[in-house]
Amino acid sequence: MTTQGYSPSVLIVEDEADLAEMIKTYLQRAGLDANVVHTGPEGLQAAQRLRPDVVILDLGLPGLDGVEVCRQIRTFSDCYVLMVTARDDEVDKIIGLSVGADDYITKPFSLRELVARVQAVLRRPRLQHHEPSAAHMRQFGELIVDVAGHRVLLKGTPVALTRTEFDLLDTLSAQPAVVRTRRQILDQIWDENWIGDDHIVDVHIANLRKKLADDAADPRYIETVRGVGYRMVVR
Repeated sequence: MTTQGYSPSVLIVEDEADLAEMIKTYLQRAGLDANVVHTGPEGLQAAQRLRPDVVILDLGLPGLDGVEVCRQIRTFSDCYVLMVTARDDEVDKIIGLSVGADDYITKPFSLRELVARVQAVLRRPRLQHHEPSAAHMRQFGELIVDVAGHRVLLKGTPVALTRTEFDLLDTLSAQPAVVRTRRQILDQIWDENWIGDDHIVDVHIANLRKKLADDAADPRYIETVRGVGYRMVVR
C-alpha cells in the first residue's frame, strides 16, 4: 500500500477509545498512516488539517454527530468516507449516504473486513486533473461529463459530486448503451471483493439523480432497467 515512501492516510473518528485504537493498530499493520480523534468537532478539524485519503466516521459522536461532520467534510474534501453505525438501521445508513458518505459498516464488525474495505477504495485510480478535451467530454443533452477534468456540468453549471457519485456517472456514461447490474457496478467502483448490501448502489444512484434534477419516473440521464440495473439515457 506504500508507494515511493507515501503511506495513504486514514482518519478514525470514533468515541469508543478501545475500538479506535484497535482499528488504528490493524490499519498500521496494513501499512497505512492512521490517526485517531474521539469527537465530532475534533474529527472535522483533523480532516481539515490532515487531508486524509479515507475517513472512518462513527455516526454517534459527542459534540457533533457523524452526519453533520460528513456534511461539512464534503464542503472541502472528496476523500472516501466510511460511516460506522451502531444499529442495523436502514434509515441511519440512508441518511449517512445522503450527506456524502461512500459506504457504511455496522457494529459489531470484523476489523479485517474494515481494513479490506479501506484497502479496496485506495486501489481506485487517482484521476489527474487536466484541461478538458473533446476526447474526454461525454454529453447527454444538457449534461456534460468531463472525465479528464473530473467534473460534471449541467446546463453549463458545475455539479458538486462525491468521488463515488462521479465514479458512478463515469462508469455508466463510458458505455451508455450497456446496462450495468448492481454487482457489475460494485465490482467496477467498490471492488470485486467488496462484501455488503448491493442496494448501496441504489442509494447512491438516487443521490446522483437528485443532484442532476433527474426524475426516475421520467429520466433524462439515468434509466432504471427493471430487474437488471442501470444505464444512461441515449436519445
